[in-house]
Amino acid sequence: MSVPDKTDIPETDDRDRRIAELEAENERLRRIRDALIVRVESGSAHKPEPYAAFEHSVVLAEQVRERTEALNQAMEELKGSNKALSRAREEAETTRQRLSDAIESIADGFVLFDHRHCLIQSNSRFRSYWRQAGLAVPGPGTSIAEVKSQAVVSGLIAEEHSHPDSEGVVFLLSNGRWVQMTERPTREGGLVVLYSDITEVKNSEMARRIKALEESERWIRVVTDHVPALIAYVGADMTIHFCNKVYEAWYGRKGESPLGKRLDHVHSPELYQRLLPQILDVMDGHNVTFEFEETGEQGGVRYMLRSYVPNFDEQGDIIGFFVLIRDITDRRKTALALEQAYDNLERRVKERTAALTGLNNQLRQEITERAAVEARLRDAKLEAERANLSKTKFLAAVSHDLLQPLNAARLFTSALLEQSFGPKAEGLVRSVSTSLDDVENLLGTLVDISKLDAGVIKPDVTAFDLRDLLNNIAREFRQMAMAEGLRLDFVASSAIVKSDSQLLARILRNFLTNAIRYTGRGRILLGCRRGGDHVLLQVWDTGPGIPEDKLTEIFQEFKRIRPAGSQPDKGLGLGLAIVDKISRMLGHEVTVSSVEGRGSVFSVRVPIGRLQPRRPESDQNRTVSFDSGLGGARIWVIDNDRAICQGMKTLLEGWDCQVVTAVSLDDLERQLDPARSAVDLILADYHLDNDENGVDLVARINGRRRYPAPVVVITANYTNELKQHIRELGHLLMNKPVKPLKLRSALSHLLRS
Repeated sequence: MSVPDKTDIPETDDRDRRIAELEAENERLRRIRDALIVRVESGSAHKPEPYAAFEHSVVLAEQVRERTEALNQAMEELKGSNKALSRAREEAETTRQRLSDAIESIADGFVLFDHRHCLIQSNSRFRSYWRQAGLAVPGPGTSIAEVKSQAVVSGLIAEEHSHPDSEGVVFLLSNGRWVQMTERPTREGGLVVLYSDITEVKNSEMARRIKALEESERWIRVVTDHVPALIAYVGADMTIHFCNKVYEAWYGRKGESPLGKRLDHVHSPELYQRLLPQILDVMDGHNVTFEFEETGEQGGVRYMLRSYVPNFDEQGDIIGFFVLIRDITDRRKTALALEQAYDNLERRVKERTAALTGLNNQLRQEITERAAVEARLRDAKLEAERANLSKTKFLAAVSHDLLQPLNAARLFTSALLEQSFGPKAEGLVRSVSTSLDDVENLLGTLVDISKLDAGVIKPDVTAFDLRDLLNNIAREFRQMAMAEGLRLDFVASSAIVKSDSQLLARILRNFLTNAIRYTGRGRILLGCRRGGDHVLLQVWDTGPGIPEDKLTEIFQEFKRIRPAGSQPDKGLGLGLAIVDKISRMLGHEVTVSSVEGRGSVFSVRVPIGRLQPRRPESDQNRTVSFDSGLGGARIWVIDNDRAICQGMKTLLEGWDCQVVTAVSLDDLERQLDPARSAVDLILADYHLDNDENGVDLVARINGRRRYPAPVVVITANYTNELKQHIRELGHLLMNKPVKPLKLRSALSHLLRS
């Protein structure tokens, strides 16, 4: 559809001016002709000489003829100009009508401004926004600044969101609809503004985020409902926001759930008064553990071991606390029975000792009884240790199912953070990401300590160069230190040590995490000292220091030394306990020295190692080169969890990758030919459905291909057997939950190698 150019208006003005000039010329010629005729007629009255009069009349006739021809030609030109002007006016009107029809047919709101940014034309969609709000529609001549000002002052615009990387500005209107405004300049300096309704897109995005959060909460509830302990979360208003089934069964009064009720309504007045001092203590920022005897709904008396852990927000304010209650009735009864047995035994020994001379046979019987009691004590202790080990193995075993939804939620939130939203939506996404980080850190720490206790983690000791390990850790924690206003200094080293690189890295990360957490200002130093047959890896800080009588206590579980006046943190007090367990497993000596008010230094002693010669790696033919980033990489994602597939697809496509997802080999074959289709890398989960695993599946795929594709195996299995098997196959292993930045770095390395 042609759009009339604004140059049509000057052309019309030129034609009108030309017509006016021609009409004036015609009028002047008429006056000349009439004057000549009058002169000729008047001249004959004086009766000049006949020849002179004749000659004069001939000249006048010739002039009249020339003037008449010129006049006729001008009239013809005038008629042609009038016809052209009529046609131009008809074409201009037709074009204007077509433009109006085209603008009206646009589904979006349309507004046209001239070069002075004054309103020229708008369609009914734009005018409907104002009429639905009961406001007067801006008319022609209104400036764009006045239109925006009227929309804000009148309340038509409820919220305004903009982002430098997004196209246009997004408005929330008073009727609850979302509109995106985009502006385009015209060739003459004017402006075309479109208002697109994106309400459905915004609602769809919000629904996906809510669904991901609900899925994470569902998995957390599944896990906690199967833990043999009472678990709950209480807000600062003393209202129960979360509880598992065991908690609900014990404190549910007359079949009513305690969820959403205040503690003083859930517990009896007597029990609540007994709990109140501990509640006040935890709301003051302290971890609290204590025992109470309680009477259940059915009248049964049980001994409960309670642990209260405060929950802090990003500003360090307490917003609630976690409740963990374990039934220790059997353990208490066993202890009472043992105490009673000891009392009886001691009494009988005294009685038999008094009659020792004549009662040797009875003494032998008492000795036998004592041995039997001791045997029962050993059996009871062994049973308690087995029960604790069973609990620990259970927590270690559920790590895969526990980390699956957290992994999916992290992928979704990482993909959302790379999208362009308004400040409010972006803040919500960052809050969700921060909450997931807190949940991941807390549950990851609990799972790690459980795996160490259960013996699930076995060290994989090899000789390796410290260079890459220290460089990666320094790069990772330098940003964390800068965010806290600290300076992290790092002294590189290329020493060869003999240890488990991942477990050693965990020790150093825990050292650095504690240093950043408790150092208010100053700097932190990461480095190492060589000494004979060992290397001493050290982390120095300028924090408040640790009292000398607390230097051994800090390595105990759930023990935290918080200096006076420092901000509370969200840790569980397990970081150094994990360090102690790992160092004992590896046989590395861990030491700490500190001066109050000046700082602390944590050290781990690692033996010197010797590298084995490496076998040369065969080059693989690559069909695609990646100069920068991951743009254009063709990646297959295989995972039996569709939420993981969708989250990974969203994240990778945000990195400009071409992604195909499948839950099995059959699903992949329905989408493409694995033997011939182009692929640059395969991401496979180790645990698949129907007793299949990702290692065997990618082996079947690469077995069909002329050139095998690089493989990244993702798993929550930390066993050395699996790690060694994947290493021998030449694949890269990543543990769940996957860190997006670490994944991108690994993919870039594989695709460029």
